[in-house]
Amino acid sequence: MCEPRAKRHRPTPLSSIDHSFLRGSACPGLMRIVQARDGGLARLRLAGGVLSVDAARAIARAAVRCGSGVIEVTNRANLQLRGIRDAAHAELIDIAFSAGLGPSVAGGDDLRNVMLSPLASDDMRTLAARIVHAMQADASLHALSPKFALQLDGGERLAMLDHPHDVWLSSTDDGTRFAFGFVDAITHGALGFIACKEAQRFVMTVLHAFVEMASPEERRMRDLLARIGIERFLDVLPVHAPASEWRRAQADASLRFGVHATHVGGQPPLGRLDAYTLEALADLAPSRLVMTPWQSVLIPDVDATRAHEVLARMNALGLATEKQAPFARLIACAGSQGCAKSHADTKADVHRLAPLLPHETSAHLSGCERSCAAAHPIDATLIACAPGCYDLYHHARLVACAQTIEEAAAWLARSHVDA
Repeated sequence: MCEPRAKRHRPTPLSSIDHSFLRGSACPGLMRIVQARDGGLARLRLAGGVLSVDAARAIARAAVRCGSGVIEVTNRANLQLRGIRDAAHAELIDIAFSAGLGPSVAGGDDLRNVMLSPLASDDMRTLAARIVHAMQADASLHALSPKFALQLDGGERLAMLDHPHDVWLSSTDDGTRFAFGFVDAITHGALGFIACKEAQRFVMTVLHAFVEMASPEERRMRDLLARIGIERFLDVLPVHAPASEWRRAQADASLRFGVHATHVGGQPPLGRLDAYTLEALADLAPSRLVMTPWQSVLIPDVDATRAHEVLARMNALGLATEKQAPFARLIACAGSQGCAKSHADTKADVHRLAPLLPHETSAHLSGCERSCAAAHPIDATLIACAPGCYDLYHHARLVACAQTIEEAAAWLARSHVDA
């Protein structure tokens, strides 16, 4: 039996909420802080990955005042602060809201999972903002899982096309229409088309249909479609044009590195920043930083006369600014230092792997089978089975069991030569 439709009620605007409680205790409805092995983990959702320089400085201070000082860029282009002390939850939430990083309504924080290209246009960002606002304002959608995710793609050359979002829209026909799809990545083709002016209404229709048709156990679109089938779900949508053979043009992920006309980019090792580095990046930026779903950072609108100076400074801060750099090709989860489910210290092990990694090979180290850190395909995945010991998957195929880092690197080197 499907979950009963949630009763509509008018959401409470933040302007009318009494924030005096922030002096004494945190409110889960405003920001979710979950417990990890190394303390509280606070997720800060950024609008399309954008972080103003003032907000960046505020978050750098908060990371030290409230936590361990560790700041992570996530694979959804958001930020995570680690090691948040129990007594500092309220202070962290207050800082985040003062920096403009909180939701617009209580209970709306987990709804803001809308991914854009780091190079998204103002029009695309405006559409995303309207959708996010509508989602937060509709209390019936607060039942959506925190992992339920949307993607808006304007056809940019730098775009993450491999993430399996629950709902995605991709601009086509010179921006007059969006192709749309569910679950599969954009590159797998589309289910149909909608006019651009209908995008917000279409997304809201899809979300309401999901909430009404899904059972309590069906938290993601793939769960619902596995039970009812795609045709039955499409029957309730206002869609009339089939997608035929549409495919989205390829993107170029390497544009996140180096100097370009629109930005300068680099990747912190394993997506981790400390407070000093984040503040230093803010000092380099004219007005904002942009986080990417590759866990990297762009500095947009840099004057051409300063671009190479900014690049050199990013290098000095330890960011990889070329796609060939080992830490431009490595991903690792929190590992046993930060997660109780992990079988190995992946953060330490990946530093052992870095100098051994074959040229042009990418690798992902996961402390358990959940594979949290990589939402897109990676050449090689090492899944820990014991401390320092990994099962090796190459292009999603298990090729070797219980390998040390050195043994796995040797296997990848042989594979690279054979290829």
